[in-house]
Amino acid sequence: MTPTAHQDPAAFYTAGYSLDDHERSLKMGRWRAIGARSKAAHAVELCSRAGVEPARVVEIGCGDGALLAALSELWPAARFDGFELSAPAVEIARGRSIPRVERLEAYDGSRVPVEDGAYDLAILSHVLEHVPDPEPLLAEAARVARHVLVEVPLENNRSAARPAKRAISASIGHLHAFDRSSVRALAARAGVRPVAELADPLGHEHHAFFAETAKARVAAAAKWAVRSLSHRAHAPSAERFFTVHYAVLAEAR
Repeated sequence: MTPTAHQDPAAFYTAGYSLDDHERSLKMGRWRAIGARSKAAHAVELCSRAGVEPARVVEIGCGDGALLAALSELWPAARFDGFELSAPAVEIARGRSIPRVERLEAYDGSRVPVEDGAYDLAILSHVLEHVPDPEPLLAEAARVARHVLVEVPLENNRSAARPAKRAISASIGHLHAFDRSSVRALAARAGVRPVAELADPLGHEHHAFFAETAKARVAAAAKWAVRSLSHRAHAPSAERFFTVHYAVLAEAR
């Protein structure tokens, strides 16, 4: 039986990138590509707001390289490195031959094997909710880069607190249910100062991806519309009821 993310993170994520079902593996690759496009757009928007033009970028927890590939298209002058806990994921990322990616390596999940201040920007995108103790990893990102970009799902809400939803989150390795205040408190403890933030209830393609029937597709469209309109009307209230993705760009002190 595969260990849980808490018991053995490396084994858990290695299993996730080593699916025997070829069709499911392809589908999960498409799912990660959809997520990568939104995550890359968030990174570009926040850096633009803060006047940050990163030339050297590292993604800590780069998975199969989907986000690095998306960022490589949007930041054509930047160079990239990626470090990941799962060796099979690193091999998938290497197989992409992403332009201007220089290092793609498996690492121990704790210390990034580079000198202090090696990068302009370190990215932890949908990583901290998977880490038993996220503060040291965020501090490590701040050690290696002048700016750190964190993105997490805000799952401290009524919808995500339902037992069925918590079981789904646990099955994909989520160990924490954040809200904005807990992310900000984590940043303060790790010694970084937020300079720009955004929250995204996600587009229709995210909500509809796993909808296999006409009925499910109608429900997904309705879910997307309600969440999008609610978040636009009053984000703090909406975030108490359903999950959004929250991205924050922080400056190392």
